[in-house]
Amino acid sequence: MAKKENMQFQTEVNQLLQLMIHSLYSNKEIFLRELISNANDACDKLRFAAVKDDALNEGDTELKIEIDFDSENNTVTIRDNGIGMTRDEVIENIGTIAKSGTKEFLSKLSGDESKDSQMIGQFGVGFYSSFIVADKVTLTTRKAGTDSAVTWESTGEGEFSIEDTKKESKGTEIVLHLKEDEKEFAAEYRLKSIITKYADHIQVPIMMLETTEVESDEESKEGEEENKEPKEKATVTEWKQINKAQALWTMSKTDISDDDYKEFYKTVSHDWNEPLKWVHSQVEGKFDYTSLLYIPAKAPFDMWEPDAQHGLKLYVQRTFIMDDSKNLLPRYLRFIKGVIDSNDLPLNVSREILQSNKVIESIKRASTKKILTTLKRMANSDAEQYQKFWDEFGTVMKEGVQEDHANKEDLSKLLRFATTHNDNDVKNISLEEYVSRMGAEQENIYYITADSHNTAKNSPHLEVFKKKGIEVLLLSDRIDEWLVNGLTEFDGKKMQSVAKGDLDKLDTEKDKKATEKAEKDNKEVIEKMEKILTEKVEKIKISSRLTDSAACIVLNDQDMALYMQQLMKQAGQEMPNSKPTLEINLDHAIFKKLQSEKDDAKFADWTSLVFDQALLAEGGQLEDPSGFVKRMNSLML
Repeated sequence: MAKKENMQFQTEVNQLLQLMIHSLYSNKEIFLRELISNANDACDKLRFAAVKDDALNEGDTELKIEIDFDSENNTVTIRDNGIGMTRDEVIENIGTIAKSGTKEFLSKLSGDESKDSQMIGQFGVGFYSSFIVADKVTLTTRKAGTDSAVTWESTGEGEFSIEDTKKESKGTEIVLHLKEDEKEFAAEYRLKSIITKYADHIQVPIMMLETTEVESDEESKEGEEENKEPKEKATVTEWKQINKAQALWTMSKTDISDDDYKEFYKTVSHDWNEPLKWVHSQVEGKFDYTSLLYIPAKAPFDMWEPDAQHGLKLYVQRTFIMDDSKNLLPRYLRFIKGVIDSNDLPLNVSREILQSNKVIESIKRASTKKILTTLKRMANSDAEQYQKFWDEFGTVMKEGVQEDHANKEDLSKLLRFATTHNDNDVKNISLEEYVSRMGAEQENIYYITADSHNTAKNSPHLEVFKKKGIEVLLLSDRIDEWLVNGLTEFDGKKMQSVAKGDLDKLDTEKDKKATEKAEKDNKEVIEKMEKILTEKVEKIKISSRLTDSAACIVLNDQDMALYMQQLMKQAGQEMPNSKPTLEINLDHAIFKKLQSEKDDAKFADWTSLVFDQALLAEGGQLEDPSGFVKRMNSLML
C-alpha cells in the first residue's frame, strides 16, 4: 500500500479554492447541487459502462445517492455507488484544471471579493464549491471493477494529501467538515429543502436517513381493557427517498412547472442563471425520441475554445450514454444545453457510430429546426429578449451562415447588425428591416467591414452614402468578413461592400461624365502619382465616394479587408499579393496642393502621405511608420 503523499494544487486550482474559501457568495447552498450533480454523473457513467460489463455493478445494481449529516461533529456526507475514481483520476480531476473554461473564468476575476463571488453561480465550479461551506474536505473513492481505493483530503490551502485505503463498496464518499458559521447545513430540514429545490428530477434516487417512532408491539390483543396504559414507542431509522427521481424530460409538459424547468436547467448546465428559453418535444413516428433543449441567458466562458464541451447529454431509453456530443447539433449551436433521449439507438452506441447514424442525423435536423424556430418566434414577439440573446450569441450564430446551408435562409433572417441608421453601436437591425427602408432606386444592400465599430462608422467610404441618405450595415466582428463571403444576397438583393469594387450604380450619367472630364484634365498629375506609388497601387482614379476625405483605398471585389489581411499574416497565413486602387478627392485641399506643387521631392512626400493616410483609415498597417512620421513632420514645418 502506497504511503500518504502531500501534493500541491495546480496554480489555477489554488486560485479557485481561495475564491471559494473567502467567498462572500450569498447562495451558498449551491455546493450541494454541484456535488449531487457530480454523483449523478458518476452513476450515469457506471450504468453505461455496465451495459458492456455487468461485473462493474459488483452485484449492486440499485444506483443511488446518499446524503447524511452529523450535527454534533458538524459534517455533511454525500456518497454514491457510481463509477468511482482511481488514484490518478482523483489527482487529475481534483488537483488540476484541464478545462480551459475554468482558466477563462479565473482570468475574468477583478480582485473585488464581492464582485468575484457573484461569478461563482454563473460558472458552476463543481467539486470546488465544497469549500464555500467547508474548511476541510475528505473524499474516499474506489473505481468500479478495481480493488484499490484512495482517500483525498484538503483544507483548500495550497495542498492536498492522498493515500491508498480500503473501501468495501464502489463509488465515492465526500465528507464536508463545515465551517463554524455554516452549521445550518448539518440539519435534516435544510438538506431536504435544498434537494427538493435543485435535484427533485435527478434520475438517481437521493436518499436520507429518517427516524420515526412506532409502537413497540403493534399487534393488538382482543379483550384488552380500553384504559390500558399507552404502549412504549420505539424509534426506527431507515433510508428514505427524498427526490421524485423521475427524468423530467419523460414527463408530460402539462405536469412540469416553469420552476421545474428552470431548476433542471441549472442541474444539467451548472449555470446559476435562469435559461432564456427552452423547447421540450416528444417525437413519435419513424424515430421516437424526446428532447429538452435550453437556450442560456449567458454565453459560457469557453464558447470560443476549440476543445469546449458541447452542452447536450445523450440518453438511450433513459440510460445515459455520453455528454459533450458534437453530433446532436451543428457547431454554431454549441451553447445549447439539455438532453436528448432516443428509443431507437443501441445502448452500446459509440461516438464513431454517431457520426454516420440515420437516427442521429434525423434528430440533429429536427433539433436544429426547433431551436431556429424558437429564436424566430422570440425575435418576432419579444424584441427585447431576442436582443439579449443576440448580444450574447450573435457572433457564434453567424458561423451557421457558412456551415449550415440547409438553414441559411432562416439564419439570415435572425442576423442583427449595427447600421448608419442608428447613432450607436447596438446590433439590432435585421436584413428584413434594412430592405424595408431601401429607396426605390437602390438595388444592393450596402455594408462595410472593419476591426471596430468606430473605424466602420468613420470610414471615408461612407461619405457619399451619408450624402445620399443610403443606409449602410456596419460590420465589426472578426467573423463578419467570413460571413459576407457566404451571404452574397438576401431577398433578391445583392450584398455589396462599400469599400470594394466600383459604385457605378450610385452615379448618375451627369456624375460619370463629370468624372471622365476631371480625369482627362488631371491626367498628368494622376500619372505622376501612379508612378510614385507603382509598387503599392494598381491605379489611381478620381473618386465618386468621397466628399470630405482626401483619399480612400478601394479593394478588388474578391479581396479580404485590409485589417483581416493583417490578422491572417500575423497568424502565419500567406496572402495573395494584389494591389488596391487609390481613389482621390479632386476637391480636397491636399489635391489642390499636389496640382500646384513644383518640387518633385515634396510632390512624392505628399503623394505617399495621401496613400498612408488612406491605408490607416482602412485599418491597414504602414510598412514604414518612421518614414510616415518624418514626411508628416517635414510637410508640417
